[in-house]
Amino acid sequence: MKKALLYLFAFLFIQFFAAWAVYAIWIVSSGGSIGDIALALNGKGESAITASMIITGSAVCSVITVVLFLWRKWAVVSPAWLKKGNWDVLFWSAIISLGTLLPSVWLQDVLPELPDAMGDTFKMIMHNPFGYLMICLFAPLVEELVFRGAILKSLLKVFKNHWVAILISAAFFALVHGNPAQMPHAFLIGLLLGWMYYRSGSILPGVTLHWVNNTAAYVTYMLFPAAADMKLIEVYNGDYLRLTLSLVISVCILLICIYQLNRRLRR
Repeated sequence: MKKALLYLFAFLFIQFFAAWAVYAIWIVSSGGSIGDIALALNGKGESAITASMIITGSAVCSVITVVLFLWRKWAVVSPAWLKKGNWDVLFWSAIISLGTLLPSVWLQDVLPELPDAMGDTFKMIMHNPFGYLMICLFAPLVEELVFRGAILKSLLKVFKNHWVAILISAAFFALVHGNPAQMPHAFLIGLLLGWMYYRSGSILPGVTLHWVNNTAAYVTYMLFPAAADMKLIEVYNGDYLRLTLSLVISVCILLICIYQLNRRLRR
C-alpha cells in the first residue's frame, strides 16, 4: 500500500509543480512579473492561464511522468503482450468504450447535480487546435501507466482479493480528476480499466479504451458544442422512448463487449 501511495504522490507532485513551473516560465518570458504569476495562480490578472499554457504544461508533465515511472521501473512497458497477437482484445477494448458513453451521461443526469469545477477549462482546451493531444493522447497513456501499470500492479500484490485492489485504484483514479462532476464516471470506468489490467497484465487494452472514450467525447463536443450544457433528455428533444432505446442498445453493446473480453483476457 505504501508503494501505491508513493506512486500517487509522485504523480500529483509532477502534475502540480511541473505544470506551474511551465506557467511561471511562460508568464515571465511574456514580460510578466512574479506578482503576475501569483495572480494567475488565483485566476486573476492579465496573465490568466490560457489553453496553450495548460496543454504545454500537460505535455511536459506527461514526459516527466513517463520517464520517471519507467526509469524507476515503477511501471514496466513491454511489447510481449502485443507479440501474442491480442489484436482482437484491442478491438473489443475500443468498442466497449462506445457502450459506456451514453449510460455515463445518463448516470450524471440522474445523480444529484455535482459542481463542475473544470467545465470552463475543458471548453477552453477543446477550442484549442492542440486540445486533442492533451485530452485524448497524453491523458490515456499517462493515466494508464500510473493508475494501472504502477498503482494497481502494486495493490494486487498486497490484497488477496483482486477486487479490493481494483476498487482502491478506481477510487484514486476518480479523486485525482479533482472535478466532482467527473468522479462517478471516472470511478466506474476505473473499475472496468482495473479489471482489464488484472486479466491482461498489460496497460494496452486500457489505453485503447481510454483513448477511444476520450476521442468520442472530444468529437461529440466539437460537432455539437451546445449539447455539453444540456441534459440527455434535452438532446433527444424530450423523447423518452428514443432515449430509453438508445440506452438499451448501449448497455447491450457494453455487455457483449464484456463477454468477449472475458473470453479473450486470460490471467
